[in-house]
Amino acid sequence: MDSAALAQASTTLWLATLSLMTAYMKTRAPAHRYLLARRIARNFQTLGQQECFSGDCRRRFLKLGMRWEDTASELDPQPREPEGWVERARRMLRRLA
Repeated sequence: MDSAALAQASTTLWLATLSLMTAYMKTRAPAHRYLLARRIARNFQTLGQQECFSGDCRRRFLKLGMRWEDTASELDPQPREPEGWVERARRMLRRLA
């Protein structure tokens, strides 16, 4: 895939992610919000790896991806084992980065 086509696909993914974020804000069903948050997180992770965006932009995408992962974890209908203080500290440090 040439760089122009990749840039166009990445821009389209960014626009689709914005649409998903709008859908997330408008929906109240916890299961739907959970699924939307997971998809948004994955999209941001993908966008954070695309070289057609500046380094600063990619870092911001990755940071947003981590925040949406946290949001999805909070909405998860099958909660995980309670996390220990090490996991909580790592998550807090990721948010500050």
